[in-house]
Amino acid sequence: MSQLNRADGIQPMNDIILAIETSCDETSAAVVRGGKHILSNVVSSQIEIHERYGGVVPEIASRKHVESITLIIEQAVKESGLSLRDLSAIAVTQGPGLVGALLVGIVAAKSLSMALDIPLIGTHHIAGHIYANELEHNIVYPCMALVVSGGHTELVRMESEGEFQVVGRTRDDAVGEAYDKVARALRLPYPGGPHIDKLAIEAENTIVLPRAWLETDSYDFSFSGLKSAVLAVINQHRMKSLALDEAALARGFQESVTEVLVTKALRAVRHYGAKQLLLCGGVAANRGLRKALAAKCDAEKIPLLVPSHALCTDNAAMIGAAAYLKLKRSQFTDLDMKGDPGFSLESWSVGKAD
Repeated sequence: MSQLNRADGIQPMNDIILAIETSCDETSAAVVRGGKHILSNVVSSQIEIHERYGGVVPEIASRKHVESITLIIEQAVKESGLSLRDLSAIAVTQGPGLVGALLVGIVAAKSLSMALDIPLIGTHHIAGHIYANELEHNIVYPCMALVVSGGHTELVRMESEGEFQVVGRTRDDAVGEAYDKVARALRLPYPGGPHIDKLAIEAENTIVLPRAWLETDSYDFSFSGLKSAVLAVINQHRMKSLALDEAALARGFQESVTEVLVTKALRAVRHYGAKQLLLCGGVAANRGLRKALAAKCDAEKIPLLVPSHALCTDNAAMIGAAAYLKLKRSQFTDLDMKGDPGFSLESWSVGKAD
């Protein structure tokens, strides 16, 4: 990572970033000022395309990014009321994500960086989800982030701004993956999370399912056993030709997931002395999880930060918010940057440099 320092070494608060996000199945571009103020945030979703396949098809996702990236960037700049000449830097998701999808955004970002002669900032996708909270709240350190998305379930400790330490992670399925697999077993549409959430909230009964706590002192997660328990219930009912209360099963599944996530997150907050708990990622839009976490945090007087629904799912504004951590420290990325599907969050900390 190249260090291109201005005279004072710190960027002014009105610095403007054009951010690009193409890690999976949303094509997004946003203009963000000072890491907190969204001037535009344009998102083009591919959900309807991938729904027919029951999940994201990487080749199709990449092709759709190619088709829409230029239009999305142009729209984001237009809606911001600014011009390309007003930009201070270009930020783009470097990883993790689908390598072909990442490549589309990275090529676009490099092209703009070279054409405009302004810095490039390769940005970590999960750092983006975490700092989506900064767009609507004030983060106080040290804090703990609970990241829940389609591909990630992690507890991330932040002792100071932009310093990431992963203290717990999933050992198998991420929460979002578990929701999608359970939804598929219940023959619900993709993505499964919102459909399971809706069924669970409307349920009058509960089919109790196991909780995977792992070792006593572990902050890791495991949801593959829970998924297997759900499949066992479904198969037992089908083999015996019994009617299945799908809502009760969805509620039992969601309560199991939620109890483990909430319990471990609050235990981590207490153990590490965090002043806030941040909920982030696509599954942060889940109403059952938000409600349970809010109730427990309120009871224990732990401040909880949660982004609005629009900022939970993949979007470029969150990438702009995270990239500002690097911009104000003049930590920029070389043009030989490549997409990194296995990008380490800890390595992206502001104190680290390639």
